[in-house]
Amino acid sequence: MLITSLDNDRIKNYIKLKDRKYRKKTRTFIVEGMHLVLEAYKKGIIKELILEKDVVLPLDSPVVYVTNEIINKISEMESPSNVMALCNMMDDNKIEGEKILMLDEIQDPGNLGTIIRSAVAFNVDTIVLSPNTVDLYNPKVIRSTQGMIFHTNIVISELEPIINMLKQNEIPVYGTKVDYGMDVRTFKEKDKRKYCLVMGNEGNGVSENVLDLCDEYIYIGMNEKVESLNVGVATSIILYELNK
Repeated sequence: MLITSLDNDRIKNYIKLKDRKYRKKTRTFIVEGMHLVLEAYKKGIIKELILEKDVVLPLDSPVVYVTNEIINKISEMESPSNVMALCNMMDDNKIEGEKILMLDEIQDPGNLGTIIRSAVAFNVDTIVLSPNTVDLYNPKVIRSTQGMIFHTNIVISELEPIINMLKQNEIPVYGTKVDYGMDVRTFKEKDKRKYCLVMGNEGNGVSENVLDLCDEYIYIGMNEKVESLNVGVATSIILYELNK
């Protein structure tokens, strides 16, 4: 099938997927680029491939061919790829394992993508996103994960009930806070075997109601001239230390 018109209903629906509400309504999203398409294919969530005419991609999925003009309308990239896919959102997950990362209202898509990628690199079992965190299926989030979004367990939930459940299972909860905290570099081996790490919003940090539930506050020891680090960088450093 080759579609050449921007007025085609299928194409209009692809373009609407730039909007979070439409992604949520249809439970579908677009991935762009060969690497991400192949990772989505491995995950088994591709609904149909969207290829520029004359592109050959031997995957066992329905294919829709489109013109370069249409590719440019669907894409959110400055230099669009000629390989895309319409994907089904992943199933809702449950908490797994004993190394949990919680994200409290992270707003920047690049930060969330970086954090997901680092979480996979440093062996986090489950990532929990608060409902007000940036959309997991935001195109910038997906690109920033470099496909790792398809290789980790992600749960979207209010944080307080999850924290209470983890405490019942004797998993310590560490909230990031500069004042009165422990330097993450001082953690003993026993402190790293199981944990729930809570990282907060770029501007406000971890919300007070969540901090009140934490067992310990932790921070990164660094040059006093530096007031704070980007949350993506900070999360990566802490996860690296906890993975030692």
